[in-house]
Amino acid sequence: MDLWVIVPAYDEAKGIEATLRALEDQDDRAFTLVVVDNMSTDGTAEVVRAYAAGSSLTIEIVTERRKGTGAASDTGMRHAIARGATHLLRTDADCLPRRDWVRAMKRGFADGLEMVGGLLRPRTDEFRLKFWERWLLPSVVEAAALFGRLRPSNRGAYLGPYVMMPGATVGITAALYERAGGFPRTAIEEVHEDRALVNRVRAITRAYGTRRDVVVYGSVRRLRAYGLAGTLAWYADHHYRPEVVDVR
Repeated sequence: MDLWVIVPAYDEAKGIEATLRALEDQDDRAFTLVVVDNMSTDGTAEVVRAYAAGSSLTIEIVTERRKGTGAASDTGMRHAIARGATHLLRTDADCLPRRDWVRAMKRGFADGLEMVGGLLRPRTDEFRLKFWERWLLPSVVEAAALFGRLRPSNRGAYLGPYVMMPGATVGITAALYERAGGFPRTAIEEVHEDRALVNRVRAITRAYGTRRDVVVYGSVRRLRAYGLAGTLAWYADHHYRPEVVDVR
């Protein structure tokens, strides 16, 4: 297994070091890390380079000029594949993978899955979370997953059922990524690229699934900025479109 971790990043200079530290603290560090700078304006790439200079990880930085989480993620995935990657993991630049995240992903692959999803839990280090906020993010994810199973566009001629796999905690074999066509090269406000990839995978294999031992802690900043109703509507196919999409 030649494992690579891809992190798309846009204007994350203030917080990306926490993500890098969480990856360096993994109990299985047999991977190469690629950070895809999506034309940041705040020096994100410079922060990553400075961190990489003193890190025990192998960290590469590539640039994607087309703005969008889908475009940046696809560029990172294909960069890794071109360098020999056999397995690919993605998390986001505002997320903290649990210390056993890489190892748990590898277990999923070893159990026969070609695409592995995980659980997204709220970060507790960004803000002083209220009690209701601690369970709200998982509830939002569960509501989005239920909506995903019911929506007509996720039903039809697929080989397996719809499973929600947040882009912040997903793994896929390089072979399946190429067969499926990868993430659509889109912006976050255009298409939920993680849902699009899941459906592309469902069309060609049943070897995918979500595991409860694969855990990433995600930022609640979008939830705070959009509110509960706005966040649910955002994930329900962008029915809510805020003036500022890139919440920082």
